[in-house]
Amino acid sequence: MNDLERRVQRLERILDVSRQLTSTLALGPLLKTIVNTAAELTASEDASIILWDARTGELHFRTSSGELADQLADIPVPVDGSIAGTVLNSGEPLIVSDTRSDPRHYGEVGRRVGREIRSLVAVPMQIKERCIGVLEAINKCGDEEFTPEDVETLMILGAQAAVAIENAQLIGALREAYDRLGKLEQLKSDFIAIASHELRTPLSLILGYATLLRHQFEETVGEQLDVVLRAALRLKHLIETMLNLRYLETGEVDLACEFFDLRTEIRRAGRAYRTLAEASRLTLEMHVPDECLMVWADRDKISVVLDNLLSNAVKFTPAGGRVWMTAIERRNQVEVTVADNGVGIPQEALKRIFEPFEQVEDHMTRQHSGMGLGLSIVKGLLELHGGRVWAESTPGHGSNFVFLLPMEPPSEKTD
Repeated sequence: MNDLERRVQRLERILDVSRQLTSTLALGPLLKTIVNTAAELTASEDASIILWDARTGELHFRTSSGELADQLADIPVPVDGSIAGTVLNSGEPLIVSDTRSDPRHYGEVGRRVGREIRSLVAVPMQIKERCIGVLEAINKCGDEEFTPEDVETLMILGAQAAVAIENAQLIGALREAYDRLGKLEQLKSDFIAIASHELRTPLSLILGYATLLRHQFEETVGEQLDVVLRAALRLKHLIETMLNLRYLETGEVDLACEFFDLRTEIRRAGRAYRTLAEASRLTLEMHVPDECLMVWADRDKISVVLDNLLSNAVKFTPAGGRVWMTAIERRNQVEVTVADNGVGIPQEALKRIFEPFEQVEDHMTRQHSGMGLGLSIVKGLLELHGGRVWAESTPGHGSNFVFLLPMEPPSEKTD
């Protein structure tokens, strides 16, 4: 084989390693391929990858092309005074034609595995100018000496091994972070479930007794008890909001769908928020058709949707403003719009307002209360019904929240 053919063969083998590097995440087999290729292309008896351990400050064999890999794994190589350590610290390749005459040769490796190491070539394995280890080839076959071409070959293979190791480390770190995130997510879910459960019982007692006292002592402490009731109802709403979010995230929401007239729930929501709107000096209007708007849905879940949308509209509309809700039938769907002429929403925020805990105002300076969960719950509940929701707004001129809700069960829908 002439020099040109040998060079072509060398490049083809290196290219093959590159293809494996981009097509597999299995580090062990890939490093084994690299050392096997290194030994073959340099015509050596063996080749090894030696990695630096930051914890021990020593070099350790990671893999070898021969049958001694298991034995080599137990042999640490000192950084100070060894050939591998010299290459690691200098970042420069090194050819040693006669190890017996070089005091840096760490002969313990050869003695423990029962092999005489006569000559070697070692190159640094670098990642962004940081040396993580050394790629070595030992004992050139036929008593020949290692050449600059061997150094070039090992430098390329060493760089490939370094990339493979870095990829494996990054993937490992990513998996670890993902696992931690999963545990945190589970802790959050468990906390919400436990906290909500523990708060519901005392809150029910507070609401019950406050309502009873309100009826008995209306003339004397009626206003003070109204404050207690409003605060307790707000806390009840927060607890229900957290529970609804948890159920949506864990997929534990069961829909109890039935046919009902959506106008009934719209009017109920209007009555529920009329007092709050009047206290805020707002005009609240409900516009529904004379004909029934029968939908196939979970009545309680749709009530949550209407309450959240009306609550937002009332909250973000200043005194003297107007909030209105309209409903119409549109191609086997009901289209409901909750609109206001309040502060509006910036265009860049419209795409993210349905994300959990998302609020347009800065949490340190905002003037309106809430956790930013209502709209994400609205979106989740409507999507469970096969519906959808979106927002339209002009800052300073109010907002429109529009949702579509199917009128028929999924199996009975027509094209």
